[in-house]
Formats: sequence, C-alpha cells, structure tokens
Amino acid sequence: MATLDDHLAGDRDHFVDGNVLAGPLSEVFAADLTGAQSRCANCGCTGPVAALRVYGDAPGFVARCARCDHVVLRVVHGGGRVWLDLRGTVALAIPVDE
Repeated sequence: MATLDDHLAGDRDHFVDGNVLAGPLSEVFAADLTGAQSRCANCGCTGPVAALRVYGDAPGFVARCARCDHVVLRVVHGGGRVWLDLRGTVALAIPVDE
C-alpha cells in the first residue's frame, strides 16, 4: 500500500524550473527576478531564481531549493492580490541598471 511519503516523493519529480515565475513576479516587480540570486534559508545554497524547482499544482507556485528541497518562496494570485512568501529566502539580490 502506498503511503503519504511515497505520494509526496512522486510529486517531487513533477517540477519546472524557476523561469515559470517570470510572469507572476512581473505583476509585482519591474525587474525580471528569474536572474536574481536567492539564498536558501535552510542550506545556504545561492543561485538564480530560474534554477529553483517550481511546483504549480497548489493554489499558486511553490519554489524549492534545488539542493535541499526546502521551500524558498511561494507566489499565489487571488482576490485581486499577489501573495509573496519569502520566508525560505535569506536574501534576494536583484540586478539593476546603474
């Protein structure tokens, strides 16, 4: 009999890269955040948002660290608002023109 852990492990195989976040994040930020560097609050891994593993079968998008699978950010659009949860991110370095 399959367990909840088996089911969740199977779901971990169905992700896309962080480039899918370009659209939802552009509703909030003027800059393209897929090239921004994020640092995982769990393992310290630093890399572009585009390298995160994104799952879209929830009410919004859940982006996980490619190294440790910790949730780095969540984006949910609904009720005339965009909800952005960055609790799993220590820092987000956004490139800007100088």
